[in-house]
Amino acid sequence: MSGRFPVEKESRPNQSLLGRGDRVLVTGASGFLGSHLCRRLIQCGLEVHAVSRTLQGAPFENPRWWRVDLEEYAATKNLFESVKPHAVFHLSGQATGDPDIRHVLPTFRSQLLTTVNLLTISAEMGCCRVILTGSLTEPQAGQVDHPPSSPYAASKWASNAFGRMFQCLYQTPVVIVRPFMVYGPNQNPKKVIPYSIQSLMRGNQPKLTSGKWHADWIYVDDVIDGFLAAMSVPGIEGSTIDLGTGQLVSVEAMIRQIVEIMGVSIEPQFGALSNRRCEEVRAADIEQTRRVLGWQPKISVYEGIKRTVEWHRSSSPISAVLPSTVKRD
Repeated sequence: MSGRFPVEKESRPNQSLLGRGDRVLVTGASGFLGSHLCRRLIQCGLEVHAVSRTLQGAPFENPRWWRVDLEEYAATKNLFESVKPHAVFHLSGQATGDPDIRHVLPTFRSQLLTTVNLLTISAEMGCCRVILTGSLTEPQAGQVDHPPSSPYAASKWASNAFGRMFQCLYQTPVVIVRPFMVYGPNQNPKKVIPYSIQSLMRGNQPKLTSGKWHADWIYVDDVIDGFLAAMSVPGIEGSTIDLGTGQLVSVEAMIRQIVEIMGVSIEPQFGALSNRRCEEVRAADIEQTRRVLGWQPKISVYEGIKRTVEWHRSSSPISAVLPSTVKRD
């Protein structure tokens, strides 16, 4: 890809805030979304600066890795002064929907404190755009009395409130993107999709909740397309943008789709685990996203699961010793 990032829209010009060689800072770059995003940014010709608590790679390659604790204001400011980023993606922070009280303080520090540090420094130094990541678990607009379902949901809600405040009071160019239930290659193996695939590959029954919870599932490549549009489309500062399919599918339906694609005769154990309390059920507003970004999802649930299963089969040592219950394609 050369020059700028073309974005096909009905009403927006074919232009972009960033061009080839511009510097992009990605926090949480070693995580699921961060690692996919860094690869795509590099493919677009950008100079990527990847941040992690632990050093992941050489400090002089693309991406250039920085070991920084974003909870430390001085260390974060030094990072910004060294990189001088044109755009920032803030993806770092503890991410768990577990409502256990032990997650309150770690989530507060890793989500809210780091976001306020990053926004304050961005406002002081200036950059083209700051992209914050929201969560489907946040209370929706107008639900001021609706309690968040977990410390993570509360921290995302508060973090994005600070983002909107910085946009309003200090004209910090903030865009909030809200990925829904993302899945795909290289996801944390404790998440329900990779856990179920790995269990079935081993010939084991996945132990799951009732499976009745419905979510808006979206494949990671579609989400990264949305991130790139959120970085490059001009004039969208202050927007909160959903990245999903607009359709709700139950956990049970997703897992049974995996079983069908893998061709196994193993019955998942639905109801083996307790359901979480107060889980949000909502679909993305993709019409609003299409109007703002010119983006819409391209990959169906079937195709996304198929790609994810293929990745696990090709990358996991389990695939070399598959049990007889698994039918290989």
